[in-house]
Amino acid sequence: MARYDQRTVRRARYAVAVVFCVHGAVTGSFATRVPWIQEHAGLSAGQLGVALAFPAIGAALSMPLAARLSHRFGARPAQRALLVMWTLALIPPSLAPGLLTLCLALFVFGASAGMCDVVMNALGLDVESRLDKSIMSGLHGMWSVGALIGSAMGTLAAHLEVNAQIHHAVAAVILMTIGLVACRFVLDLRPEQDEEPPPRFTLPPRSALLIGAVAFCATFGEGASLDWSAVYLRDVLTASAGMAAATTTGFTLTMAVARIAGDALVDRFGSVRTVRASGVIAAAGGLLVMAAPHPLVAMAGFALLGVGIAVVVPLAFAAAGRRGPNPSQAIAGVATVTYTSGLIAPFAIGTIADATSLVVSFGVVTALAAGLAVFAGVLRTGDRRAAGVARSEAAPEPTP
Repeated sequence: MARYDQRTVRRARYAVAVVFCVHGAVTGSFATRVPWIQEHAGLSAGQLGVALAFPAIGAALSMPLAARLSHRFGARPAQRALLVMWTLALIPPSLAPGLLTLCLALFVFGASAGMCDVVMNALGLDVESRLDKSIMSGLHGMWSVGALIGSAMGTLAAHLEVNAQIHHAVAAVILMTIGLVACRFVLDLRPEQDEEPPPRFTLPPRSALLIGAVAFCATFGEGASLDWSAVYLRDVLTASAGMAAATTTGFTLTMAVARIAGDALVDRFGSVRTVRASGVIAAAGGLLVMAAPHPLVAMAGFALLGVGIAVVVPLAFAAAGRRGPNPSQAIAGVATVTYTSGLIAPFAIGTIADATSLVVSFGVVTALAAGLAVFAGVLRTGDRRAAGVARSEAAPEPTP
């Protein structure tokens, strides 16, 4: 591992945080203009649903390539190129005139997002190991902050009736410029001379699948809450449209705050204990949602769900990256599972609700949240604190 002084490492930490923020801002900018894109392309609700599956498909198929790109060109050039690709991928969906072209544009959109995601998480994990303190939760918190900023700007553009093509072109240029400046200060990680390049495509290792299963539970709850919390309050508790919308915003805010604050808890208690406590909090939130007699009670339940699942995915990425010789490859394996979960969750909630009710659907979310507390132990060998203790115990005593 190349040596860097602490000043350079600290600067790289802030640079990676900006990269996470830019990544989230692209996502937020896109999400707010989906209704405009649907109208422009002339799509029915069903056709839009088909198109919106393609980002996850593109991400899942492309993420294994990220490790190879990073190995061949180095982490900094790979991050720079992928961030440019990701920001510019914001533009084509709003230009698509129909379903086929939109599916193609969203496939590229998802592929760019997934590969950029893998490299920036690997860079963040490397900085974390050099600082010897948890930063991954805070980095993902910056992603949430970026998503909120992008959503706010998109909401303003929609309110002002700005053409989404113009909005996305301007946003892409601004975010690309910010990202390129930040990429100048990330660590330029290079493989060892004798290190074999990772395969272009490979199935995730078993350890990554186990960690990914924990991340799946959290991502399922996140996807379900983001897409269905407002509908839940409207249909189950007859809340007003404003209160229903505020529930989704509150859920997003609690996730962002919990992620930013989560590093201190991880440093003190370790990944396993933090995720176990998170599972209990998330399950309590799910139960509160299911039993809520009033919209305000359900809003509190969704807020608890956000707090409970916030740190799980960052810690899963960190645990995977510490296993095996190639962090990017392991992170790609976990990321593939989480993207798949994000694709499945909204569809599964709707299907279960059609067959039973939304209350039963969130019973599934609650059960998966409880699974976080039960299966948190799979993160143990990837725990940074545990790894540090193991290294100190294995180190030979100094010679007097």
